[in-house]
Formats: sequence, structure tokens, C-alpha cells
Amino acid sequence: MRVFITGASGWIGSAVVPELIEAGHQVVGLARSEASAEALAAAGAEVRRGSLDDLDVLREAAADADGVLHLAFKHDIAFSGDFQGATDADRRAIDAFGDALAGSGKPFVIASGLLGLAPGRVATEEDGQSAGPGAPAGGPGGRQDNARATIALASRDIRSSVVRLPPTVHGDGDQGFVASLIANARAKGASGYVGDGSGRWPAAHRSDVAHLFRLALEDAPAGTTLHAAAEEGVPLRSVAETIGSHLGVPVVSVAPEDAAGHFGWLGAMVSLDSPASSALTRERFGWKPAGPGLVEDLDQGHYFRASEA
Repeated sequence: MRVFITGASGWIGSAVVPELIEAGHQVVGLARSEASAEALAAAGAEVRRGSLDDLDVLREAAADADGVLHLAFKHDIAFSGDFQGATDADRRAIDAFGDALAGSGKPFVIASGLLGLAPGRVATEEDGQSAGPGAPAGGPGGRQDNARATIALASRDIRSSVVRLPPTVHGDGDQGFVASLIANARAKGASGYVGDGSGRWPAAHRSDVAHLFRLALEDAPAGTTLHAAAEEGVPLRSVAETIGSHLGVPVVSVAPEDAAGHFGWLGAMVSLDSPASSALTRERFGWKPAGPGLVEDLDQGHYFRASEA
């Protein structure tokens, strides 16, 4: 297939591009900067210049492709306080792709999130298919709304699917949540966890996530939700203890009411107990994660070398 990808030069996209090319697909990547364009060209992809806000570019690229992977999200503005602005931009892009692909039967796969999907219990692929009473309209709830809008595109003869990502898609070079926890531990002189540390996060290695996106593109039926959870729930106390061991700093409990003060913007996220299953995904698509687990990956040491740079 000729596949158009947004976020193609990002943390996950840069793993998806070679995964697709090695499988025989032709990749066209969206690039908003010269650096991104150069990285895509070096990886063997064709470059389409533009950003998520260039809706005509998105429509044209989708119409020219045999399938679309939408991986981009405005994390920069989301984590600086404008999550609603980021989800609004995401929804405009999804709607543009829907208009371009309607009636084609082509695959359209987007990235969404697992964190906060079903706090306190193990979420499954069948959770979150409807908003339900009292569901939040903004924040992460807004991104879940966008995922539901994508699934609904199946009614327009689009083979739409959603890959829900764990909060940590880890690996060498990751600058996401785990790297931020390490930076926080360095700055505070202590590696913290909230309460008794029993809160859990699902996790997956970047290579396994890239493979799952290819499986979704190639095989997911219209209206399918997939979970990229190689590990159902890693206790955040274990993560904090591993970070503390590598940094040589004490490991401390942070009271829930003090989480925002200690962790900053990460406070609400590290306070969540949000495990997730991928049993249905594995059964339906034969996904067999082979990368290291989160704690094993941390123990390889590359996260701490990057933190020192």
C-alpha cells in the first residue's frame, strides 16, 4: 500500500516508517520542518510538507494514498495547558481525513490513549466505545471523543480503527513520561511515587507498538479498537524504585494532595491507577510483544545516559 502518515518523524512514527517499508509498503510522511523532511527522506519515505492545520494538504494526501495512519498530536500545547486546543486540532484532522476517505473502504488508523480510560480496574478494548453519563468533555476525555468519532467513520465505508497507546511507549531515545519522571527525580533529589505506589500503568516497547500499527493498517476490520499494552500494569512504585536505584537518590512516598506540587504537570497522571489488557488484540491479530518490559528497559541504563546529556 501507499500509506500517508502524520507524525511520521516522531517518537512512534519513526519506528512505524521502517516497519512499513520493510513489509513492502510505500510511505509518504507529513513534515512541518526541514529537519523532519530530511529524517523522513533518509528513512526511505516520500515527504509531503505541511502541518496538522493544513487541512487541504491532509485531504489531498489521503485521497492519493491507499491508507492513512494518523499519529501526530500537538503534545507541545497539550502539556503546556491547552489540551483542549490540541484535541480540537486533532478532531479537525480526523474530520478532514474522513471526508477524503469516505466511500473508499481504505484503512484509517489513529493513535489514542489508555491512561484514565477505566481508572482502578483493568480496561479492555471494549471499554470507552460510548461516552457514558458524566464523561468529561475536555482533557483526555476529549481525545477519547475523537477516537469514538474515528470508529464511527466505519459507517461511511472507511476501514477505521484506533490503537490505544499506554502512557509509556518506552525505548532508547524516549523523551516522554518516564524521561520526565527521571528529570523530576534529579531535580528533587528523590524518586517519588504517589500514596502507597500501587497505581499501575500499562507499558509497551516502541518496536512492539510499531508492529501493532502495521497489523491494524493491514488487517483491522472497520470499527476496531486495539490495545498496545505489552504489560498490563507496571506498579509505579517499582518504576520509582528503579529510577532511585540508578540515580542513587532516596525513594519517597508523596501524599496524593501533594502530587501536583511534587510532580508538576505529571501529578495527575502519576496519581492514576490505569491498567489495561490487550488480550483481545493478541487473540484477534496475533500480536506477540517481544521487546523488554519497562523495568527491564530502565535497567539497561540508556534512560539515565540521556538524562545526563
